[in-house]
Amino acid sequence: MRLKELIQCLHPYTPYTGEDVEIQSIENDNRKVSKGSLFICIKGFTVDGHDYAKQAYEAGAVAIIAEKELSLPIPVIVVKDTKKASSILANVFYHHPTQSLQLIGITGTNGKTTTSHLIEAILREANKKTGIIGTMYTKIDEEIQETKNTTPEAVTLQRLFHQMVEREVETAVMEVSSHALVEGRVFGCDYDIAVFTNLTQDHLDYHGTMEGYKRAKGLLFSRLGNTYSNTKPKFAILNNDDPVSHEYANLSPAHVLTYGIDKDADVMAKNIKMTANGTSLDLITPLGEFSLLLKMVGKFNVYNILASIGVGIASQIPMKTIIAALEKVEGVSGRFEMVHAGQNFSVIVDYSHTPDSLENALKTVREFAENKVYVIVGCGGDRDKTKRPLMARIACKEATHAIFTSDNPRSEDPATILQDMEAGVSSMENYSIIPDRKDAISTCMKNAQKGDVVLIAGKGHETYQIVGTEVLDFDDRLIAKEAIEGR
Repeated sequence: MRLKELIQCLHPYTPYTGEDVEIQSIENDNRKVSKGSLFICIKGFTVDGHDYAKQAYEAGAVAIIAEKELSLPIPVIVVKDTKKASSILANVFYHHPTQSLQLIGITGTNGKTTTSHLIEAILREANKKTGIIGTMYTKIDEEIQETKNTTPEAVTLQRLFHQMVEREVETAVMEVSSHALVEGRVFGCDYDIAVFTNLTQDHLDYHGTMEGYKRAKGLLFSRLGNTYSNTKPKFAILNNDDPVSHEYANLSPAHVLTYGIDKDADVMAKNIKMTANGTSLDLITPLGEFSLLLKMVGKFNVYNILASIGVGIASQIPMKTIIAALEKVEGVSGRFEMVHAGQNFSVIVDYSHTPDSLENALKTVREFAENKVYVIVGCGGDRDKTKRPLMARIACKEATHAIFTSDNPRSEDPATILQDMEAGVSSMENYSIIPDRKDAISTCMKNAQKGDVVLIAGKGHETYQIVGTEVLDFDDRLIAKEAIEGR
């Protein structure tokens, strides 16, 4: 695409009458620039892309989008906001890819990853070609690509959607983080269905207050459009048991489909019965009542199931197909995942890293635990400090014994993080502190007895630990298995 044609989408922009050049790619990371690239200078929290414009030029960039004049021998287009410009330019460069897809966005504190995979299972049971973007990876049909963030930045995101369109993907399912909504990473995404899971404390280091966090999540529903279409109808799928849903319902003119357990909703679960091996329930929907036998456990997973059913109904997939898909799902990597190594006690690895998700996981464990409940838990460094004492308090309240350890300490001193956690349990005695996460897991595996349940919380599917600036190989599941086999 020619530069002058591409920048016509930027209104208002500084009129450009210079040389017209052919744009082969759009990049906002100078390390990815190649011959023919348009480089967009983005101001981040720690790095300013303007400082790397010269390197981008030397790597082959033929034009620059910036927020200030730069002394370079190639076209420099000055705009007020390069982040917004990157979303607009990428959307145009890749020919508005989400207009050719059914796009489903999922936001909420907990459950986004599991819900996205449940929706994918339903769609694939309905013989639809799918794409998925989220915390664990990006998946285009059967091809898996690594992702850095839950929701990639705009240029990468639009490129991925373009790849999906080229691969004839029909529906894309993506996790939409509050950071991405505030930062405009999803500008240009034409959502057809927006799903809300729940809102509990997280990311207050970024949003400041729960009110700010709530507003950020609500942006997804306000961007569902303002028109009605029979060919691409818009739906908001909302958890009616969360009081925030009422506010989100008022943010968009889209059709609203609610789900829940405790309050009346369009899609409801009744007579829920849970064992260590699965869950049975009666399902009430606008299309009738059905019985469901799941291989997943936990009330939190019932909510995820209900949300995915809401999406299936909104997508006009028959209930027979929806149920068949859900009854086959055994779980999602790192989400309440059992570790089996021939032991006579249960070991579960879960991504629960917020107070609410940890409490939900431990309450589920207590429903089937025959003996003691142990939890190994830490808190991430350079993240919301206010949740640390809350996590510790919940761990001690809901478990027989809690072991506080390191999670991803990042640039913080692990001892400081553990002190913040311990401040929440000053009056409790059923905990110990083992700073080294491997030692914590190994110690617990050695001490666990028949009928006990050990919950290793916080990292879930992650196969690394971030200590300082190093990314070290670390998988809770492998460490636990090795410790069990070494007993």
